[in-house]
Amino acid sequence: MFTGIDEVDWASLRHGYGSAEDVPGLLRGLASADPVERETALDGMYGAVHHQGDVYDSTLACVPFLLALVASGEVADRAGIVELLVSIGAKSASPEDGVEGEPRTLAGGEIRVGAEVFVRLAGDADPSVRRAAPEALVRFLDEPVRVLGLLRERCALERDDRVLHALTESLGLFVRRHPGHAAGALELLTAQCTAPRDPGLRLAALGQLADCAPDRLPPDLVRVAVGLLRERSARRSTRRRGVDCPHSDTLASRIRRLRPSDEEGSQLLRTLHRGLGDRLDERTALLHGQLTSPDAVDRCNAVWMAAALFREWRADWAEPVALIGAQLASEEGRLRDAAVSVLEDLFGLAAPAADALAALVTSRPDLWVRRRERGAPTLGGPLKALARSGDSRATPALAEVLAGPVVPDDLGHVIGHLGPEAAAPLAPALRRRLSEVSPDSAGSFERAVPLLSALTALGDAEAVPEVLRLLRGLPVRLRLPDAVVEAAVRALEAFGNAAPSLVVPVLRELLETEYAAVAAGALWSVEGDASAVLPVLTGELADGRPRRRAATEALARLGPKAGAALPGLRRMVLTEDLWQRVTAACAVWRISGDGELAAPVLRAAWADNPHTRRTITACLAALGHAGEPLHDLLRAELTARRRHLASPSTGYDSHDVLDDERLVRACAEVLAAG
Repeated sequence: MFTGIDEVDWASLRHGYGSAEDVPGLLRGLASADPVERETALDGMYGAVHHQGDVYDSTLACVPFLLALVASGEVADRAGIVELLVSIGAKSASPEDGVEGEPRTLAGGEIRVGAEVFVRLAGDADPSVRRAAPEALVRFLDEPVRVLGLLRERCALERDDRVLHALTESLGLFVRRHPGHAAGALELLTAQCTAPRDPGLRLAALGQLADCAPDRLPPDLVRVAVGLLRERSARRSTRRRGVDCPHSDTLASRIRRLRPSDEEGSQLLRTLHRGLGDRLDERTALLHGQLTSPDAVDRCNAVWMAAALFREWRADWAEPVALIGAQLASEEGRLRDAAVSVLEDLFGLAAPAADALAALVTSRPDLWVRRRERGAPTLGGPLKALARSGDSRATPALAEVLAGPVVPDDLGHVIGHLGPEAAAPLAPALRRRLSEVSPDSAGSFERAVPLLSALTALGDAEAVPEVLRLLRGLPVRLRLPDAVVEAAVRALEAFGNAAPSLVVPVLRELLETEYAAVAAGALWSVEGDASAVLPVLTGELADGRPRRRAATEALARLGPKAGAALPGLRRMVLTEDLWQRVTAACAVWRISGDGELAAPVLRAAWADNPHTRRTITACLAALGHAGEPLHDLLRAELTARRRHLASPSTGYDSHDVLDDERLVRACAEVLAAG
């Protein structure tokens, strides 16, 4: 298995953490008789040699030895090694997938050269190996007719349900990779959808057909799928599907422990949902069937699938959200926690579940604050979700938390979502808590910024003295002073006009500091004197100034009174920095009234970076009728079904749904006003 391993100059090769000189030890560990050592070695392969999915020169050098390991009947846990090979070669299975000569392209070629081994593994005595082999066959054996014949043979001979599911998934992959040979694979998938086959296998086949041949799906798909799901749940065995290595604490073992308790069922329904794509009526009906299942595990899987649906698509989600709210009464802690986690990120869209959230908040005060072994406490999920939904029933509980001995640092960020009226009773407690923040304490940033955020949202003018106390007392050495100063200045901008005699002198002092740009913007809002702030803001436009963008945003609010800044702003429109370009274009248009320079820049940014859309929409709102040249973008946005930040390649942020809802609302308001 390891012939020639010592002839490789591993020290000259690299992996995710530097020199690959430790790789021979990892490869030998994969063949160890000790299960903990084998798992630790596999963990090391994923953690370094195939770090975050990357392929290095050391990864390429490992391929012959990995192929030899899976070919040996003496090695245990070969299924994990096959899965590693599939992961290494999945994105490089053909030269077209990469630049010729790159390790990731060469690795796929190396695996294809040795792909004959997967033919033998497809009939291996170990079912876990048979389960891993079909995908490798489809990806790396460049003989589609032979591959289809092997899959057909294995489907006829196999008796293990999990292996049959893997074969079904591989048939779908075969159809996508070899459309010219798809007919036979589609016939197999269609046959697998029929009784008396196992309900889980039939669901798997439906999921593959939904993805690659939706015309072959039954007309009553949702009824069939929900029926199969419930039949499968009724049959589901409670026996364990394998045994973890004793005392192992590797990355691989931790990931397994984090998987759903019915990972197979979760995967079956995820595949079907993914295949249905934008057929939202069917997906919503399917989700209803999942969320009303008598099986708590099915409902828990459904909750997580609903989250993915909500994040990606715009629709009326009131019914499924209410059904998720119904899970809060469950005695199954895992199901209740899943429902809370999903509702937290829905903000106002969680309103249909507000009654259930309020009931949980009322009955479980122990869930108001989440305490952890490490780190500061945070606001508990049920209370956070209720407050973020804008429901005033969160106010009494938040008041009690504010009166308690320890206030979660994130509480202030949540209060603003209640709205000024519902949150008004909390203002005195917020001011008191702010008065307890010592400007020179180590935790002033974590404590002050959320409190300032809440008071700003409330527009609480009575907080002016405490805000000024905090500003005057901040030492230069404070960690992250910028965030505290900027939060305090934003607060003064929001309600400082209630006490201009106190606020204006402080803001004028800040004009002489590095915070001149943010202070000038606030001073304009409070005092309205362009002559006092225009020279400062114009000076902040110089290259290299840290707050050029803040200065640009403030100049835009001055409108035509900022005409003297136009030469500098027009130069900024041509800069390489996207956000400086966008804010400068908005400012030029609002100051000059001429969109000839700005409109093309904003149109390009709208298409290239969806994160700019709310900024551009706010600009168009300020422009009124003058912004009509870009109103077609807003109309198109309102007809789009997919959320503007939905992108698997960029990941997900907990505020993405909120940002999208705000964008849709803003687009509608601009068009209605125009």
